[in-house]
Amino acid sequence: MRGRNRQKEILWKVLGYIRRYWIYLGISILMAALTVGLTLYVPILVGDAIDLIIGKGMVDFQGIAHILMKMAAAVGITAAAQWLMNVCNNKMTYGIVRDIRDEAFRRIEALPLKYIDAHSYGEVVSRVIADVDQFADGLLMGFTQLFTGVVTILGTLAIMLTINIGITAVVVCITPVSFLVANFIAKKTYHMFKLQSETRGEQTALIDEMVGSQRVVQAFGYEDKAMERFDEINDRLQKCSLKAIFFSSITNPATRFVNSLVYTGVGITGAFLAIRGNISVGMLSCLLTYANQYTKPFNEISGVITELQNALACAGRIFELIEEKPQEPDAENALTLTKVKGNVALKDVWFSYVPDKKLIQGFHLQVNPGQRVAIVGPTGCGKTTIINLLMRFYDVDKGSIQVEGTDIREVTRKSLRTSYGMVLQETWLKTGTIRENIVMGKPDATDEEVVAAAKAAHAHSFIKRMPEGYDTAITEDGGNLSQGQKQLLCITRVMLCQPDMLILDEATSSIDTRTELKIQNAFAKLMENRTSFIVAHRLSTIQEADIILVMKDGNIIEQGNHESLLAKGGFYAELYNSQYMH
Repeated sequence: MRGRNRQKEILWKVLGYIRRYWIYLGISILMAALTVGLTLYVPILVGDAIDLIIGKGMVDFQGIAHILMKMAAAVGITAAAQWLMNVCNNKMTYGIVRDIRDEAFRRIEALPLKYIDAHSYGEVVSRVIADVDQFADGLLMGFTQLFTGVVTILGTLAIMLTINIGITAVVVCITPVSFLVANFIAKKTYHMFKLQSETRGEQTALIDEMVGSQRVVQAFGYEDKAMERFDEINDRLQKCSLKAIFFSSITNPATRFVNSLVYTGVGITGAFLAIRGNISVGMLSCLLTYANQYTKPFNEISGVITELQNALACAGRIFELIEEKPQEPDAENALTLTKVKGNVALKDVWFSYVPDKKLIQGFHLQVNPGQRVAIVGPTGCGKTTIINLLMRFYDVDKGSIQVEGTDIREVTRKSLRTSYGMVLQETWLKTGTIRENIVMGKPDATDEEVVAAAKAAHAHSFIKRMPEGYDTAITEDGGNLSQGQKQLLCITRVMLCQPDMLILDEATSSIDTRTELKIQNAFAKLMENRTSFIVAHRLSTIQEADIILVMKDGNIIEQGNHESLLAKGGFYAELYNSQYMH
């Protein structure tokens, strides 16, 4: 019952998108009616022509010629109407697809980071690309064949009623069998197509993961295991696809059998009437043609129904994404941070990614303007989580984080994030030129500013060696740039923006030692009079920090500068000695 209600919900949502294109819809229905009307008119002309052939030497050639001219005009107008109907259907379908993809992408941009973290990228991509394509195919078939099919059925019945009520009654009595067959198959196919769509998304996610991590896969000899995982998903996809296609393929033969019953019923009943002289042979020929035209749409509609089942299953997955709860919007009277000095306070902060797995508990920290705060500790202790909370990628469960005395939940996310310059261990570059990647945070930067920032980040020399210098095009993964060069570009981006505060999360981890020393000097200049948060594994990079926070299991277990923490001989001293004393 839940599945049927869900189908209705999805159908209403699809109709909501269709309503935006009501003009195209109206023209399409009119053209469908015109096409069907003229198609149904042709058998009447054929019947009239047959009745003009009375016998040998008794053929009314002039009357037949006149009928043939009418038929030619009807066929020409039908062709033009069908072309216009198809144009409208295409505009509607791909307009709806564009709108859905727009909304899906906007929702992805508005989703909280926890959704992206909890779902594989390939699965999300599959919904926006593959599922929308499948939906478009089903929708286009629906528009193209459903309108003409329904109008054909109604129009044929109306004309048959004017010719002979008895024969029409035979047709109407046999028709419900078609609906029963189609309804039975539709129930079976929706579940199968939904499962097929979900499994396809799972397969896309695996392919995306394996292709994106091919170096790691080959380095650790994971190929066989990856193949096993792929084969398992591929087998499941084959099975559910076969079941879906099996049930949908039953539809056509089943409806054709019912159509044959209708044709036989009309033929036998009409033959008896013709023998008695109640109808002419031409009229019987006309009725048999109408019987064929009446039953033909049932085949098409049954095919459309299975395609629509697939389309609705895919649409359901897309709407699930579109209906995902977006991140909490900025407060109604949210302030815009300006003239940030770098006064940051974390007051009794509690946070965990999973409710039953505690991470940060009762965290307190006061950072004064211009201070350098280093965060160190073993993997998984919560270092990067602190950065996520400072940038408000995640909201705290309890307590508050304040900038300049204002809770960050009361300021706009954009102004908060603009106040920070962030360099992460994982580099991120977009498809475009090197210059476009550097000016991402400051689109109006001059060439002189870009070059100055690149020189400060020690990236200028390698950029000048590129084929087209700053105008060299790179792909989203950095193309043929080394990991170190990609990181230098990310550092250049921050150097250009001159932010009020800095976050450096293992910012020099992929850079050679000699360049790292130069970068440290550049960062030292950049950090002057700027509040800075530095996450580091190599303790040599944070010895100059004003405050070193030593974290373990989400708690600050030690706090102080380098010398005082070494003198304590605690956990920090243990970490330091493990790196430098052998």
